[in-house]
Amino acid sequence: MSSKTLLILAGGLGSRYKGLKQIDGILDNGSPILEYSIYDALEAGFSKVVVIVNRLIPQSYIERLNTISGKVHFELQWVYQETDCFLPSGFDVSHRQKPWGTGHAVLCAKNVVNEPFVMVNADDFYGKEAYQLAAKEIDLHISGSQFGMAAYPVESTLSGNGNVARGICATDNDSFLIKIEEQTSIRKSGNSIVYTANGKDMEIAPDTLVSMNFFIFHPHIFDALDAYFNDFIHSGPEPSQEFYIPSAVQRMIDEKKAKVLVKTSPSQWMGVTYADDKSSIKDFLTSEIKKNRYPEDLWN
Repeated sequence: MSSKTLLILAGGLGSRYKGLKQIDGILDNGSPILEYSIYDALEAGFSKVVVIVNRLIPQSYIERLNTISGKVHFELQWVYQETDCFLPSGFDVSHRQKPWGTGHAVLCAKNVVNEPFVMVNADDFYGKEAYQLAAKEIDLHISGSQFGMAAYPVESTLSGNGNVARGICATDNDSFLIKIEEQTSIRKSGNSIVYTANGKDMEIAPDTLVSMNFFIFHPHIFDALDAYFNDFIHSGPEPSQEFYIPSAVQRMIDEKKAKVLVKTSPSQWMGVTYADDKSSIKDFLTSEIKKNRYPEDLWN
């Protein structure tokens, strides 16, 4: 069995949530969603966790997770996504307010991840079966030229509190990814699911698979990310423009540097795009505890 790492992207600023949702506890046990991801990954055979964070993460939470890692015995690494991380020489980034995006966040982990890894968002609940699927893929199929993705039916990823951004996946007959099309206005409209493009509402089928940033990578991706981020910086991006992981993966596919096998996740996805989404995931986790799928306190 291969060694496996869970890479958690927790460096976003959560503008729509109005707070640091990465570390916002959901139930009385105080565990944020990312701790449920860690719990599920450890149960699936992962042994190392790398958390990408920004400087707003309070030291108290870092100490909390450090204590948990010592108690449960898994390797934990913290990586700060600084604006000058892997920045080509000669560029002034003192004006940059936002992080560079998810592609850059993953690149920041280049020096601490040397094994196959799963990349997830800190504020998304992916479900324990997704991590079990990923562990099998790492043992059987993940290589320098083949990655993986657990995708979710779009109908299970909507919010009742506003539009969501999702990457709509197009695959070939063998379930390899052809294209991820990012749409930022996906929502329920009556009995339909729609997004707006060029001023028109486009309907999509409820079972359409979308990317929720659950990628299964080989460490060979870091060299590509390094080169692509260099190109991104030299292109003169706008002050708010970001370097996204789906765009980097798409370029690797287009350049035939890697294939991505897309599998439908067997788990229920839950997330907190908006502050009002918190009550839904609170109810969901409460029901999961009642089904004995999680202990009331994850770490006791």
